[in-house]
Amino acid sequence: MTHIVAEPCIKCKYTDCVAVCPVDCFHEGVNMLIIDPEECIDCGACIDECPVHAIYPEEDLPEKWGEFKELNAKYSPLWPVIT
Repeated sequence: MTHIVAEPCIKCKYTDCVAVCPVDCFHEGVNMLIIDPEECIDCGACIDECPVHAIYPEEDLPEKWGEFKELNAKYSPLWPVIT
């Protein structure tokens, strides 16, 4: 199981979620952050820290943002880790 960063993160770039993450699973793109599903330990610490409510457990990801599951997995190996 993993967490997914969805559409509300676009152009947000707050890093409150990164600060509480016990592992280095957040990656930074040009206009948003994503979570590496291979690194996420499913602790949930980031969810309440996200000021724009963009992070969801995989099973709770709203259907309208379903494509963000694939985007997080696709770009996490390509974008640099943010700590």
